[in-house]
Amino acid sequence: MSGIRIKTLVVGMVGTNCYLVYDDETKRTVIVDPGDGAEQINAECRRLSLKPEAVLLTHGHFDHILAAEALRTEWGLTIYACEKEREILSDGKKNLVESYYGQPYCLTPDETVKEGDTLSVAGFTCKVLETPGHTAGSCCYYLEKERVLFSGDTLFQMSYGRIDFPTGSGRAMEASVRRLLRELPGDVMVYPGHMDQTTIEFERTYNPLAEK
Repeated sequence: MSGIRIKTLVVGMVGTNCYLVYDDETKRTVIVDPGDGAEQINAECRRLSLKPEAVLLTHGHFDHILAAEALRTEWGLTIYACEKEREILSDGKKNLVESYYGQPYCLTPDETVKEGDTLSVAGFTCKVLETPGHTAGSCCYYLEKERVLFSGDTLFQMSYGRIDFPTGSGRAMEASVRRLLRELPGDVMVYPGHMDQTTIEFERTYNPLAEK
């Protein structure tokens, strides 16, 4: 591979970071958390001559999944999600879409993953890290070779995801954030579901859940 490229698209009503992760030579692509704006995502893929092969969902809230079905139809790609997130993905109230749009939206992933799984998608190898807290089935995807973590709504710059939604847990969130900060190398770039990028080392110093 010639090298990873990551294009950030901010989509939807709550400003979700959708990531196009691709190899600059082969153009094989993974889409992380397509929360909305399928037309926008498709247009950017075509502009960059990308070849989407998979969607990785960090969790099942509406603002991370709404464009996934349209992308599956458009590109014939495979949608991955944590097996523990089926409850959220299949319930329009728990995935919060009914609260914002007044109608249900459910999604069935093609493949489910769990802690310790290693995926080979679009030429990239990523490890699945279950990180409950924001939801019971939240997970992160770690590209060890590239030193990249897609953290969803678990780890933010100097913050962390809300814990007051269905299946959320403050105790689980604290454990998940501390695990990431303890186990991952400091130079890992963190690409969160909202707001700016950060690093593990920075969060070890400034995150409110970091062990002191």
